[in-house]
Amino acid sequence: MQRMSDTVSPSLPEQQRLLAATDRFLPAEGSPPVEWHVLDGLTAYQDALAMMEERAAAIADGRAREAVILLEHPPLYTAGTGARDTDLLDSRFPVFAAGRGGQYTYHGPGQRVAYVLLDLKRRRQDVRAFVTALEAWIMATLAEFQVTGERREDRVGVWVQRPERPPTPDGGVAEDKIAAIGIRVRRWVTFHGISLNVDPDLDHFAGIVPCGIRGHGVTSLADLGFLVSMPEVDTLLHKNFESVFGETV
Repeated sequence: MQRMSDTVSPSLPEQQRLLAATDRFLPAEGSPPVEWHVLDGLTAYQDALAMMEERAAAIADGRAREAVILLEHPPLYTAGTGARDTDLLDSRFPVFAAGRGGQYTYHGPGQRVAYVLLDLKRRRQDVRAFVTALEAWIMATLAEFQVTGERREDRVGVWVQRPERPPTPDGGVAEDKIAAIGIRVRRWVTFHGISLNVDPDLDHFAGIVPCGIRGHGVTSLADLGFLVSMPEVDTLLHKNFESVFGETV
């Protein structure tokens, strides 16, 4: 198993930082910095939804700064607005209607969830560009661990190739999802966000078809051989968030 100190090549992080620079989603000059919050313990999903709803409304009304909230949830499944009943294979955990875009996903301990509440009126009223910036943020963070995260036009999220596994039925390289993206926008304020698999129980994903995508697996930093703590991941998420989205406080 590898740790951060075992990695030697500086080229991948630099490449991903350059990529992130092209996908920057910075606020208008003079905008206040984004508030950065890290919650301890496990946060109930209903509490997180209420927190986001309240904060998003305050941002839209000009009563609060933009914010990013990092947390972990107890084991649960969430259903996006496009979720299909056939993709819930085993309701072993509570299932919540999320109100975000996308389909079914899993949240649980060992997965870093980042709820991103930004005012697109202060940036760009371009949802597609916002999602691209979220992908760039994740990919730049993964590159710090020498992990190459990749976009796929036909599949939401960030993916890693697994050439050590048997090829796909069409002869392609096997791929696993390491990070999911699901957002909602109201009054041009974003909420929900991303989830990055650090060291969750990957068996828990077996109760759903993650994001409605069949034929591909799910992975994590630990599964790829990188044993890192959540605070280490948070530090790099923070650093790379500022590279893409601007100053935080």
